[in-house]
Amino acid sequence: MRFSGQVAVVTGGASGIGAAAARRFHSEGAAVVIADLNAELGEALAAELGAERARFVATDVADEAAVKAMIDAAVVAFGRLDILFNNAGVGSRVHTPDLATEDWRRVLAINLDAVFFACRVAIPLMKAQGGGAIVNTASISGMAGDYGFDAYNAAKGAVINYTRSLGISHARDGVRVNAVCPGPVDTPIIAGIKEVPGLWERWSDAVPMGRFSRPEEIAAAVAFLASGDASYITGVALAVDGGLMAATGQPNLDLYLPKS
Repeated sequence: MRFSGQVAVVTGGASGIGAAAARRFHSEGAAVVIADLNAELGEALAAELGAERARFVATDVADEAAVKAMIDAAVVAFGRLDILFNNAGVGSRVHTPDLATEDWRRVLAINLDAVFFACRVAIPLMKAQGGGAIVNTASISGMAGDYGFDAYNAAKGAVINYTRSLGISHARDGVRVNAVCPGPVDTPIIAGIKEVPGLWERWSDAVPMGRFSRPEEIAAAVAFLASGDASYITGVALAVDGGLMAATGQPNLDLYLPKS
């Protein structure tokens, strides 16, 4: 198993992509610390995985002291830190003229500051033990703009470039840092999309593969980046998006016109 004897911390680990990643790391041998604000889901997942190799730590990732305490708790529980998956995040669809300063700061605090807080604690630990791997959840929304996602686009774009800087800065320390950039993912957080007539179908159709991803597909990419299989990869922002970023955005005429 790729992660036997290793310890992984997953923020935003109680549901969605985070829970899928926690299960994936655990299934491949890692001990897992699930950090989240949702105690009910987090404790249930830790119980599902088993106390021998799983813990839940209630954590507000926007609070730097809480992030440090959570990582310290992981080391106390399992003795080391090999993998950090900075996955906690929050969405926002508000145009700048209507975007309150406190909302802008909240989006950046959860999506960007939290990554910095965790990396600042984790990197010295990883260096001291001879290496480690960090994966940050960015987004294809950090690679291009979306209508009205002003704060979210800013935060995710910053995560990508921060990842690049960390990747090159710590390449000779044995600490690899990469970002995963999901496209649309079918998780409970987007349930409202399915209630808008035609939106789910139109959005799915915009993806070359014709569908949203499953959380497990993002988790598989995260596990790859965190594993020794990616030993020569650092500073990369990997789009896992069904081909969305490879497309021009023009419609697939094969769906509307006879093929020539």
